[in-house]
Amino acid sequence: MAHGILQNLDSSLVVCSAGVKPAQEVHPLGVKVMAEIGIDISKHFPKHVNQYLNEPWDIVITVCGGAKESCPEFFGQVGERLHIGFDDPDAFKGTEEEILPEFRRVRDEIKMKMEEFYLTKIKNSKA
Repeated sequence: MAHGILQNLDSSLVVCSAGVKPAQEVHPLGVKVMAEIGIDISKHFPKHVNQYLNEPWDIVITVCGGAKESCPEFFGQVGERLHIGFDDPDAFKGTEEEILPEFRRVRDEIKMKMEEFYLTKIKNSKA
């Protein structure tokens, strides 16, 4: 969701996302709640962070729960490393009716934090 939101804020950004334990597919409820705010992530697919470890990055952001502690070391040049943590919506259990509000809550938190991050760290540096 963070990837989709950042990319939506500025299509000129190169945004990549990956996890330490990627799922087989993007969670259908993640796709659904993002579509509710006009962002299509249906073509995204989970990737493992290992494929990015040797690349240079201006900024590496960890977003989920223990990701800050479990994320491997990046060997490529990293300008800045940030942790902006959120609950992992995939961890919620129950019926779709029960967990959909949690997906929306996490989406809204991500949206707020990514907009703040973009405005303070990226947009201002482009000016």
